[in-house]
Amino acid sequence: MGPFRADQIHEGSHYELSQGHAIHCMTAGGRKGSTHLLGAIVINSDPGLAQQAGVDVGIAWNDGKNLRAPDIVAGMDLRAPGWARQAPPLAVEYADGDQDEVELGTRMIWVVRLTGPRRVEVHEPGQPVRVVHGDDELLAPGILQNPVPVRALFERDAALDATLRNLLAREGYASLDAVRENSRKAAREAAQRESNAQALTVVRTALRAQLTTRGFTLTPVLTARIDACQDLVTIMRWLTRAVVSASPEAALD
Repeated sequence: MGPFRADQIHEGSHYELSQGHAIHCMTAGGRKGSTHLLGAIVINSDPGLAQQAGVDVGIAWNDGKNLRAPDIVAGMDLRAPGWARQAPPLAVEYADGDQDEVELGTRMIWVVRLTGPRRVEVHEPGQPVRVVHGDDELLAPGILQNPVPVRALFERDAALDATLRNLLAREGYASLDAVRENSRKAAREAAQRESNAQALTVVRTALRAQLTTRGFTLTPVLTARIDACQDLVTIMRWLTRAVVSASPEAALD
């Protein structure tokens, strides 16, 4: 039957459309289903991704005569219900067997080949297909900030490492070592602040004792001035002056 339009295909249906003709799409096998989840978490966590990434998002075009649902799309506003009506900047398709790329009119399509040597075919309009192999990295300039290791689209540990790197970058950290160093620095600064606070308390006490020992009366104004001073060098200078000054006001000048 047909031809069909995208608005006649219900969400969750296992059909895509090509020029109005229905194409039955089987559910993913274990290998494909698990690996495209890895790719999704890496891509969606990229700090440079301006909008969202999604899995199995239906893209309708050509007045609804075409409907495709790539495994992953990235860089789109996916908040509205129903089929998306624009080509994603980046689409990723995990291909098992002879499956080929999805034609969407998008800026870049990565076809992740699950059979044979690990590799990703990069399709860009007007450009010959490039093959990026297992130990290399994929780039999506203007879409993703960080390179995506090919291994991260296949292996769980590599995907989690890349995702962690992305999440750290979103918070301004270059690596986990940078987080550790920042924590050590914060701990050192906190310890220094605590040490300074203790020293201030000791010197304030000694200053008051020196002034009262010399028979001076500390007015509320002078007491407040001593308590308010947070500079250890200044407090030490006051303590030194308190030994010889003619008045507490002169000591605290």
